[in-house]
Order: sequence, then structure tokens, then C-alpha cells
Amino acid sequence: MTAPLRIGIVCYPTFGGSGVVATELGKALAQRGHEVHFITYSEPVRLGSFHPRVFYHEVEVSKYPLFEYPPYELVLTSKMVEVVRERKLNLLHVHYAIPHASAAILAKRILQQEGLGLPVVTTLHGTDITLLGKDPSFEPVISHAINESDCVTAVSHSLRADTLKLFGVKQDVHVVHNFVRPEHFSRTDRASLRAEFAEADERLLCHISNFRPVKRIEDVIRVFAAVADAVKAKLLMVGDGPDRAKAEHLASQLGVRERVLFLGKVKNPIEPLVISDLLVLPSVTESFGLVALEALAAGVPVISSNVGGLPEVNVEGITGFLHPVGDVEGMAASALNVLSDDAKLSRFRTAARAHAERFHLETVLPQYLRLYRSLLPESVHI
Repeated sequence: MTAPLRIGIVCYPTFGGSGVVATELGKALAQRGHEVHFITYSEPVRLGSFHPRVFYHEVEVSKYPLFEYPPYELVLTSKMVEVVRERKLNLLHVHYAIPHASAAILAKRILQQEGLGLPVVTTLHGTDITLLGKDPSFEPVISHAINESDCVTAVSHSLRADTLKLFGVKQDVHVVHNFVRPEHFSRTDRASLRAEFAEADERLLCHISNFRPVKRIEDVIRVFAAVADAVKAKLLMVGDGPDRAKAEHLASQLGVRERVLFLGKVKNPIEPLVISDLLVLPSVTESFGLVALEALAAGVPVISSNVGGLPEVNVEGITGFLHPVGDVEGMAASALNVLSDDAKLSRFRTAARAHAERFHLETVLPQYLRLYRSLLPESVHI
């Protein structure tokens, strides 16, 4: 018999990829008999229904006149120490270098003074490296958090390379890709939902993001306008953010506003994906591209930029096509290539699902468990 682990997971509880991956990882660990404790400022949006081995610990930040900004990292550290003490956690798995890993390292040192060992696993998801890593004011803290972690993982080979380039990393960085559960992406009984958005003879394109400049959502509109000139089509724009108004204005300028449906934030973005024919993702950078993987799992081909971790997810000519950032004309041509006839689209769909199986939770979860095992004393068996 193997003893179950008690694992603390620290993540952002939002719709972003890191929060989704961390939450699904915790749920999967609990389903396999381990005890999982989420430590964050609100309940993770993908946590779902009650589970007997999943616990949520809220980090509450009080406002004091002394502080101009609430000291979240310090309160998070104290909450980690509290949960480790009370629930006798075996390890912490934190997602993002700051503030999560830096807070965990401080918690580890506090607990060491009490004779409690606490391995810290840090998973890097992207923004903490590719964005904050370019800001010199954050570099010493991020480097320290990475180097003091007992194990560091990155979600793509591209992100690992960026980490080693930008920071003084003294230890290895293991690549553990993001994952999906393909059973969540069944297209069964979706015809009626699709009919709410598109006619039977229309193609349905989709884009999902936070509508920040890095996502280049105006390129999405331009690609769609070119596609809509050649075939009957509609576009689902899922998400919200600072560039939404620009995209809406551009859609009006290009004469496609009535065919572009801005849905805002959707709690379960899998639902618009499974009724779509194509995902358009022209980002400036993507450390992994979880939405691209989710599209493939739903049997939806991807037209994306050729940056970051996207080539590790989207296979040129097989699951979709890759283009340089800003190549609107090329992306539109590739989109029309995929959508040109039902037989070709069906072949891309089949290849997409098959490739997504390589990123199945059942393949990725054992990688994390092996890393956990390597950090624990022999007296703890998993």
C-alpha cells in the first residue's frame, strides 16, 4: 500500500491557464486518493463541486493605513505556514514565481526554524518569466525564488529556454507540459447549441483570450474578414479586456460586425470551443498555449502564430498551421485551406484529437508524482 500525500497548491484562482491547470491537477490528485489544499485569495473558478479530499483556504488581506498597497505576499506566507502546521502538509506546489514561490520560500524558512521540512515545487507558466523577467526590478526576487525552490518545472521547452536565458538559474528546470482531459471535450449533443450561433452551411471560427495587446485580437478580426469574403462564416470572440472596443470598431469598419459575436467572459470556454470549426490565435507570445491544446482536444484545428510554446502544441499542416506574428494574409489563406471542404476539415479534426491525446492528464500526472517522490524522505511512500 502507498500512503496518500497531503499537498498544498498555490495558484491564481482565475480563468487563466495557470489557474485552470493547477486546479485540474489538484482535483486529479484528490481523485487518486491524495489530500489537496488550495491556498489562494478566492475559490478557484474550476474547482467545481464538493470533494472529500479537496480543501480551500482563503487568504484574507486586511487594509491598514500603514500600507499604500495590501501586503498580499506576506499574508499568503502566513497562511501557508498555518496550513502546513495544522494539516501537516508533505509539500507545496506553487504556480508562478512571484508572489507564490517567493512567499513559499519564506514560509519554508519559517517552518525550518520549527524543525519542519517543506519541499517547494515551483511551476513557471510564462508571464512571470517572459514579462516580469524583462523588468530588472523583479529579477533578483524571481531568480532567488527559482533557485531556492526544491524543484522547478516549466510548461514548455520554449519557456525553459527563456528562463535559463533571462535568469541566473543554478538548477535544472524540468519540462512538464500542460494537459487536458479529452473526455471533457465531447461534441455529443452540441448541434442544438451550435444552431444558436450559426446556420448549417456556415463555418464557425473562434478566438478565446483576455483581449490584451499581446493577443493581437485585431488580427483575429482581419483574418475573419478575409475568410468571410470567401465563405459563409461567423466568429465567436470569447473573453474581455482592454482591446475589445478596438476589435468591435474594426469589425464595423470591415463590414463584418453583424457576423462577429462578442460573448464576453464565459465560465466554461470549452462550450464555445466544441461547437467551433477553427481557432484563431495570432498572439505575440504564448509560453504554452493552453487554449490551443483545448481546441485540439475538442477536435478544432488551430491557426496560430509560430511563437513560444505553440509549435510544441500545434503541428504544422497536421493540426493546423503556424505563421509569423502579424501575417494576417497567410493566416487567412490557411484558414480557408482548412475550411475549404468538409472532408479536409474532418481530417484536421481527427488529427487534432489524436495529437491532444499526447497531452492527456494520465500522461502528465505521473510526471508530477515522480518529481514529488524525488523530494520526499524514504519514510513517505507514494
